[in-house]
Amino acid sequence: MRGKRIATIVIVLAIVGIGYVAVKDDIAKLWQDLHVKIVERPAPKKTVWLDQGIAKDKLSWFYHADQGTRTFGFPYEWFMALEQPTISWLPFTKVGLFSDTAYLDRYGFIPDTIIPGKEELPIGFARGTPMLDPTGAVWRNPRTKKEMIGVGLTCAACHTGSFTYKDTAVVIDGGPALTNLLAMKQGMGISLLLTRYWPGRFDRFAERILGPDSTIDDRETLKNQLDQVLNQYKQVKNLEGRVASQSILEGYGRLDALNRIGNQVFSIDLKKPENYAGSSAPVHYPRIWNTPWFDWVQYNGSIMQPMVRNAGESLGVSAELNLTEPSKGLYKSSVDVDKLFEMEQMIKGDTQPNAKTGFPGLRSPRWPADILSPIDQKLADKGAELYKTHCQECHRPPVTSEAFWDFNNKDWWTRNQAGEPILKVENVPISHIGTDPAQAADMRARTVAVPENLGIKSSSFAFALGEVVEKTVNTIFDQKKPPVSPAERKRIDGYMPNELRGELAYKVGPLNGVWATPPYLHNGSVPTIDDLLGDPDKRPPTFYLGSREYDPVKLGYKTDPITNGFKFDTSIRGNSNRGHEFRKDYNKDKEIPGVIGPELSTDDRKALIEYLKTL
Repeated sequence: MRGKRIATIVIVLAIVGIGYVAVKDDIAKLWQDLHVKIVERPAPKKTVWLDQGIAKDKLSWFYHADQGTRTFGFPYEWFMALEQPTISWLPFTKVGLFSDTAYLDRYGFIPDTIIPGKEELPIGFARGTPMLDPTGAVWRNPRTKKEMIGVGLTCAACHTGSFTYKDTAVVIDGGPALTNLLAMKQGMGISLLLTRYWPGRFDRFAERILGPDSTIDDRETLKNQLDQVLNQYKQVKNLEGRVASQSILEGYGRLDALNRIGNQVFSIDLKKPENYAGSSAPVHYPRIWNTPWFDWVQYNGSIMQPMVRNAGESLGVSAELNLTEPSKGLYKSSVDVDKLFEMEQMIKGDTQPNAKTGFPGLRSPRWPADILSPIDQKLADKGAELYKTHCQECHRPPVTSEAFWDFNNKDWWTRNQAGEPILKVENVPISHIGTDPAQAADMRARTVAVPENLGIKSSSFAFALGEVVEKTVNTIFDQKKPPVSPAERKRIDGYMPNELRGELAYKVGPLNGVWATPPYLHNGSVPTIDDLLGDPDKRPPTFYLGSREYDPVKLGYKTDPITNGFKFDTSIRGNSNRGHEFRKDYNKDKEIPGVIGPELSTDDRKALIEYLKTL
């Protein structure tokens, strides 16, 4: 009897083994599809905020001010109830919540401890107002029938940086984030799928959303809502699959923001799959201090008006926008123009820039000598002279110098419609600077198909997007009671016209705070300033992103291999680390594309790096 039982077990195991061999590739693919790769970081012992001119209570508001975004496609209540996309092979085993700040930190989203005990969401997450479900109706709790509110990202999610050094984390307000937004969206999709189908998950989710005494009908309605959201995620995944050959991985600290804004507006909102484009030109999140005082923004200097920039960003992270149903009001949107204006004003400040106090509002960070290391002032003084020789022509004198504030210099300064001084940032042709052309070239080449009833005059992506955003903002102005006056519209628009351009060039700006903004070049292809100033042929061809550990000697993140980090390959189009080079063959009288100065000695690089710490 015992022998028969053993024989039966052996046969069953053999059948299972044969079955595994037959479907092992399918199992491997399923595991890959149900697995999100994110780094693990040790928690710092303490977190500090540098003094950048904004009070902590204002920063706390800025981190979570609702811009009207609905980034994840489901309500805040769901976000707080979802479990992490982790499979426990023992059915009905509980796992941690997706909203746990330590878990979200693994995607790069910074825990908000600026005012202890105040927020349960990371920096850059905002609870919103009632949102619409995938059918366009107000989203309601199936049991209580109460409206459910939106949750989305704010500009602080992408423009707040952080680095760690010897167990201390330093938050850089207005600095580039080291987030992996696409991995987080992937994780959310997996979490939703497991919630719907993995044993025990839906029951726990339903109890969190509906309470312990929900009916079968309540739970079926909740399942239907889940199915609708999963269908939306599937549609986007299918679109991504269609353009996969055009796309490159973005990874930690980068996003093809303009193409993704275009995909949201012209494909998803407009319901036109043919307008979906690949993410072919990811860029490193830019620093935003002082930007309200620049005449052009974006890496390719393509957008002038602050409101178009900010409202476009809100639409890109899924603020609601109606472009398909005239009966419901074309260009009706959840974008919160008033909040966007308040946020811009906080960054801009309430005075005008001047030689005595510099730029108002959000200031660039000062080198934290008590955390990193004291600045060698003698070496920095030598670096100051090297800066004048090698950097000043494009990046202007340091903002702490009187020379920078020469408002009579018409090549450097202009005025906005209110007469305020505005810095003219130079757009340097790619043929000169030699950096990867994909971001500028692909934006310039992209076209979109738009129906006539929207009144969009251009099929060029950049100009069509500018028109859509302007019409959306004007619709919001018109719907106010009373409608916003022309003078007030100018003020909210930042006293700048909605001008756009698509040049094969990249803008250059002041370098104050540049030490706190790794990695470098517009696409983040050079990990440290030391690499940028050194022999261009020795720039790392591959390196890893995902660690926040800072290198105060080379000025950049540590880029050693890290589990589940992003391997940056500079051989891929869009990822090139060429250009902005200092070489032996530099000739100031004969331009060599990409070569901007003579080779710097090791000592000169050290001196220039020491000086950059002072900016």
